[in-house]
Amino acid sequence: MRSSNPVFSRRGFSRDNGQAGFNAAPQAGGPAVGTQNPYATNPYAANPYAPQTDGQYGGPQAPARAGVMTIDDVVTRTASTLGTVVLTAVLAWVLLPVDESNLGKSYGIAIGAALVALVLALVQSFKRTPVPALILGYAAFEGVFLGVISSAASTYLSPGVVVQAVMGTMAVFAGVLFAYKMRWIRVTRRFYGFVMAAAMGFVLLMVANLLFSVFGGGDGLGFRSGGLGILFGVIGIILGACFLALDFKQVEDGVTYGAPREESWMAAFGLTMTLVWIYLEMLRLFSILSGND
Repeated sequence: MRSSNPVFSRRGFSRDNGQAGFNAAPQAGGPAVGTQNPYATNPYAANPYAPQTDGQYGGPQAPARAGVMTIDDVVTRTASTLGTVVLTAVLAWVLLPVDESNLGKSYGIAIGAALVALVLALVQSFKRTPVPALILGYAAFEGVFLGVISSAASTYLSPGVVVQAVMGTMAVFAGVLFAYKMRWIRVTRRFYGFVMAAAMGFVLLMVANLLFSVFGGGDGLGFRSGGLGILFGVIGIILGACFLALDFKQVEDGVTYGAPREESWMAAFGLTMTLVWIYLEMLRLFSILSGND
């Protein structure tokens, strides 16, 4: 699995030619058996740690091995990364006030932390194996950025906007998880391609808007305020929900096909990045809806 965000691709799903993980028995590097989806391929078949069969059609699998990824591993690692984000965000909120005397300093530290988090995320994304120190480092610096931004939004925009954004993020997570478990969301290669294309277009528009606002002044192309801001905020949240579905698909594939336990760090990394994306879009959307552009 590779990290989840609106730009990076996913190692596990990129090898999936169909709806792997949906009503499919584990292939474990061997041929399909039973009612398995004929279009599915094991994304971990080339993994040297994957359990092997005797090579016969419908042959017995090797005994269950230790050191494979489980749902508990993913939950534990995700709790660690999200806990780090929350802890550093609270510390930044308390230690980096956004009053008039410290506003420039606080914003400077927040921007620096965001850049460090981006670098750490890029480094981890290009590594073949997860590095917990990089992932937790990303979570820590991302938390500093979120803490300052959230404090500023609460101080200068709306006192309750942070609580609204947190609750909205939790609601999206719960809703997508429920829809995925009920199989209302069908994660296919076509779904993956559509989401990645839409996300790339969204990011390019946001970058263009930022450049216009920096060099032309004002609100750039208007994608961050008013009616367009609300529209693109909703689109950003929908894209985040789609990436959550891809994250859940990766977790399901990893558990089904016996990914190494360390891959749970990559699952946690992806989930954390996606939830940060959704939270920021929620924060901006609720800020606009409160009447503050």
